[in-house]
Amino acid sequence: MGEIDTLTGLKDRTSFEVALTQAFTDADSVALALADLDGFHEINMTYGHAVGDEVLRQVAGVLSAALPDQVYRLGGDEFALLMPETSLEKAFLRMELLRTQVLAIDIPQLPSGHRLTITIGVAQHPRDAKDARSLSAAAGAAQASAKESGRNQVGLPPTEESMVMKSCYYSASSLAKLKSLAEKLRRKESQLLREALSDILRKYDTPGAM
Repeated sequence: MGEIDTLTGLKDRTSFEVALTQAFTDADSVALALADLDGFHEINMTYGHAVGDEVLRQVAGVLSAALPDQVYRLGGDEFALLMPETSLEKAFLRMELLRTQVLAIDIPQLPSGHRLTITIGVAQHPRDAKDARSLSAAAGAAQASAKESGRNQVGLPPTEESMVMKSCYYSASSLAKLKSLAEKLRRKESQLLREALSDILRKYDTPGAM
């Protein structure tokens, strides 16, 4: 029935597989996020496995604090976050918040200025999949897309990239202009929105900013 991972205190892959199957029985909708740390192999190779272990413990702590009993360590630096009765939009926003919280983790053993980043893929049943296996595949595809786009971001299945934007209540004309610009630049609409958000945070999230 699964065990507890001794390093992070999270449930293991076997526990996740059981919980995911059960969620399809108990819940009308299920969101799943798959998360990997960016550059974790390099951290292990450069600073040693003891530092790598501390990184995993810290990240696991951030994830489990946000979603108690819903986070699993699949192995290495791979995590799964299971969210029954959660919409795709809500799951995306939760993961985006977790991504910023991971960025804020301070590991004293790492050089000053080194920031941990994480890449996450999110999918939801019944929107993206009809069974547990296909939901895992959809979340994996979303994560792969996020990695291809540069990592340190939350990805959605390709057909669902517009769902979060629609949930933000942009006007139809604004969305049309954004789509046109994305096509012109050969970029995803969600990537452009993330760039805009980053610009806003750099402008206002500084000491003394209003």
